[in-house]
Amino acid sequence: MSRFRGRIRISLYARFMFAIALILVLLVGSILLVIEKREVHTIFEQAKDRGLLIAANIANLNLERLKFWDAEGTKKSLDALVDENLVYAVVFDRFNSLFAASDFALANEALLESSRLSDEAKPGDVAITPRRVARGGRSVPVIEIEIPVFATGSPTKWGSVKVGLSLEEMREEIRRTRLVLILIGCGGFLLGTGGAALLAKRITGPMKKLVEGTVRISRGDFSQNIEVASGDEIGELARSFNSMTEDLLQARRQTEEANRRLLQAEKLASIGRIAATIAHEIRNPLTSVKLNIQKLMENESLGEEETEHLNLSQEGILQIEKFIKEMLNFSRVSDLNPERFSIVQILEEAVKILKGSLEEKKISLVRNYADSLPQVVVDGDKMRQVFLNILRNGVEACETGGRISLSLSLTGNDAGRSIKVRIADDGCGIPEKDWENIFEPFFTTKSTGIGLGLANAKKIVEQHRGVIKVVKKKGKGTAFEVLIPCEGER
Repeated sequence: MSRFRGRIRISLYARFMFAIALILVLLVGSILLVIEKREVHTIFEQAKDRGLLIAANIANLNLERLKFWDAEGTKKSLDALVDENLVYAVVFDRFNSLFAASDFALANEALLESSRLSDEAKPGDVAITPRRVARGGRSVPVIEIEIPVFATGSPTKWGSVKVGLSLEEMREEIRRTRLVLILIGCGGFLLGTGGAALLAKRITGPMKKLVEGTVRISRGDFSQNIEVASGDEIGELARSFNSMTEDLLQARRQTEEANRRLLQAEKLASIGRIAATIAHEIRNPLTSVKLNIQKLMENESLGEEETEHLNLSQEGILQIEKFIKEMLNFSRVSDLNPERFSIVQILEEAVKILKGSLEEKKISLVRNYADSLPQVVVDGDKMRQVFLNILRNGVEACETGGRISLSLSLTGNDAGRSIKVRIADDGCGIPEKDWENIFEPFFTTKSTGIGLGLANAKKIVEQHRGVIKVVKKKGKGTAFEVLIPCEGER
């Protein structure tokens, strides 16, 4: 059994956010650590400077008492200076022996030990010792500072002053500083992650659309268009992707059209072979049958019933000949004989051919021709056959008293104009599901006919580089549109 069936999929957005969060934590943590160390050092230096200042002040106040060995006065002075921050104060004489001390120091013998300064101490020397003392039932951190005492103009040390300064206030200030730094760090982290989230979404959002688009393209859907308004590399990538999908869609359409034409050519070749076989195998025997029937009908001794049967046989032969002729016309790739014609003239000639059928069913024609239509270079006979096939279908679809509308208009621009011929009837119509099939050979929705009329019409129109299609219309019936290029106009 395989150890892993698949890797755990982590999105680009999640990886980006994780990396940004890790960088922010390291960066903000490093900055806060440096700031805290500097702040702690600054606060400690401030406490030390304060202790030195207090010790120097005590030395100045008690210098005369130290000269005259006024220990009692010195003790009173020390007790008066002790407060919440100054825990204790001790004065040593020139022999480094205890001279005076505050009550708190007297109660703690460890604080009365001899001076830490040597006999050779000079002005400016200082001894700093951190320690903890018991105060109010709890251990209190203090910074112990001792400085030598010198009389003005005398190089001899007269004694020293040692003070114990509480670090509680300093530690409280450090705690406040840390809290502020933590809040600043959290705020910076939140702002950083928020900005990173927006940036990641801006980057990964279009990338996600690109991935979804490529998945759809891999499934054959080339109608993807990614809307990216940014002008950066992501926007350029999206525009390139859209251009690629358009090219792929165009290539697929061209391929489908080429396949359609190839299939149509194969169909025509097959029909051509069938038509040639039919023409060879059926036409000659059929001609003999037709001639024999005509000879029989010339016999005046035939009865009415025999004559009627022969007429039916002759009509059947005519239908077979028509079928063979239509197949041969459709399968034969004939050359065009283009000349300059008026589309109005060709369309009206097709109407005249069907005049009898129109009058028989009392079908009215509604004409709407645009003025000043240009002439086009077409094969007049073949184009008339196109209009004739469409009009004949319209006449057959209309009921008695129906209506057929004919319209001609100019469409397009100077770079590529076409004449649009619209032929619409109010007959039974063609189901929309059959619109794509009605131009296929042998497809028909009628009980009569072999389904080559519209297929032949489409072949002729495409030979003229035109387009024929079925379009929607209001009400019942069917509407055909034929676009004929005006490339030959002058």
